[in-house]
Amino acid sequence: MNRAVYPGSFDPITNGHLDIIERASRVFDEVIVAVLVNPNKKGLFEIDERVNLIKKATKHLKNIKVESFSGLLIDFMKSNDIKVIVKGLRAVSDFEYEFQMALMNNKLDPDIETVFMMTSTKYSYLSSSSVKQVAIFGGCIKELVPDNIIKDIIKKIKQNSKNIIDK
Repeated sequence: MNRAVYPGSFDPITNGHLDIIERASRVFDEVIVAVLVNPNKKGLFEIDERVNLIKKATKHLKNIKVESFSGLLIDFMKSNDIKVIVKGLRAVSDFEYEFQMALMNNKLDPDIETVFMMTSTKYSYLSSSSVKQVAIFGGCIKELVPDNIIKDIIKKIKQNSKNIIDK
């Protein structure tokens, strides 16, 4: 079976992420969307919420699994017997960082390959950070994230705003 992992923080998943997932699902028999638990970052969504949002956004794709992990991506890949990493690239600046990561992953395990997919031009400006910024200030996030998770994002932003005000 030809399998790959698409790792990231996905806080939240965007249409750019979904574009890469959909395209990777046509190339690989199975794609595991691996949601990174980063102890150094406090995201908007808890890890289980991110996993659930991605599952909701990818329910139309039958060969996608969504899991969370902490630690090294290489260790996650070894435990799941996966040899290919899929990474989306928006700009040259993404390439520089991702190229370094690909070399490091290959150093840690020479059997690992990284496949870069260029994002569709209509999503080249899009990031989870920009989606959160727009949503926090009440802007429209339609066409930035999957339609079926817009309400979840707005609800979470409102909850966080209320928690900050209540403190």
